[in-house]
Amino acid sequence: MATVLVAADGQWVRDQVRTALAASDTSVIEVTRGQDVRVAVSEFAPELVILDMQIANMGGVAAAIDLHLEAEAGRVPETRILLLLDREHDRFLAKRAAADAELVKPVDPGTLRRTVRRLLAPAPAAPDTEPLAAADAEADATV
Repeated sequence: MATVLVAADGQWVRDQVRTALAASDTSVIEVTRGQDVRVAVSEFAPELVILDMQIANMGGVAAAIDLHLEAEAGRVPETRILLLLDREHDRFLAKRAAADAELVKPVDPGTLRRTVRRLLAPAPAAPDTEPLAAADAEADATV
């Protein structure tokens, strides 16, 4: 079961996410303040964090940047981030915050489910390059 953290001060946003993910194999944890995101990530290690753009006292962009910096420093686990934007023009902010995905509110439940499924999917395995490296070393030895 995947764990998803949703951070939004608007109850309707949290309800929308919880309802969209109800049939999936996910556990949804909620926080209402941006400053609580880091603590919740440390405590629950969610596979995905969904941040509302306009969360009280610390916006979604600031919370995303904070999570990236804390993960780089090894203080919280790395996690995927989905930003819920207020308008289409905010996409550039999501890119600057290095969000893994962004959706503009109000979000269609099907689109939200597909996006969450994509973000939670395991990364494709890296191709095995060891046989090539061994063949290159053998070729270099014969030259």
